[in-house]
Amino acid sequence: MKENIRVAIQGVKGSFHHAVAQSHYGEGLTLVECETFDATVNTLLEDKANQAVMAIENSIAGSIIPNYALIDQNELQIVGEYALSIHHNLMVLPGQTLADLKEVHSHPMALLQCKDFFKDYPHIRLVEAEDTADEARRISENKISGTAAIASIAASGLYNLEVLASSIQTIKNNVTRFVIVQKKGDEVPQEHINKAALKFTLDHQRGSLAAVLNVMSDCQLNLTKIQSLPVIETPGKYAFFVDVTFDELEFYDKARKLITIMASHFKILGEYAQHIR
Repeated sequence: MKENIRVAIQGVKGSFHHAVAQSHYGEGLTLVECETFDATVNTLLEDKANQAVMAIENSIAGSIIPNYALIDQNELQIVGEYALSIHHNLMVLPGQTLADLKEVHSHPMALLQCKDFFKDYPHIRLVEAEDTADEARRISENKISGTAAIASIAASGLYNLEVLASSIQTIKNNVTRFVIVQKKGDEVPQEHINKAALKFTLDHQRGSLAAVLNVMSDCQLNLTKIQSLPVIETPGKYAFFVDVTFDELEFYDKARKLITIMASHFKILGEYAQHIR
């Protein structure tokens, strides 16, 4: 790992993006905090950061589609991924109870993942915000009573908040997949790659997608993700974003060459090593 690498995240210290950055990069990390994913991408484009951590998929809420578009449209390169088990915690200024709460502020994804918990507390209003940990920080710094944040345990410690309820997410096995992205540049050595993120567009013909999927199967690729997005310039046409894993680079190369011929547009978003955690 590079020394003194500058890593951009959406959010602040104590956020889940921060947790991934710490785990992935270890010591020597310089954190670049950004309010939005657009701002996160801009730090890369403006060379204010070397790499960025971006959430791409959650096991409860599904794909984070705008981030697929950001990676694609800005010609970013995926060089790694990290799966983090997400535990959402309800936190307040010390001394308060659930009965004292009027509002809970957090990122829309966190609110969605915890909505069942609040069915028993109809008096609490759920308010969308930019970031989980930043709401914890705001409540702490401004001494806001009657308002709680949903954030990580790390955030409660950083901002001296009391946890009223732990792991309040609806589905306890809650995992978010993050990707490590950068501007086009240094690539992962081919002998290390076993996963690829691809994008392709097909002509609107019967069986065209099935034909591509058959190529992947015949070449012993394991399709781990498929996501379609409409092609804005051509109504009725779709681009497909897929993740594949493989054991033999030779078979992947064969599939890639065949799909390049079959697709009207083909693009590699990233080739990297998938680490099982």
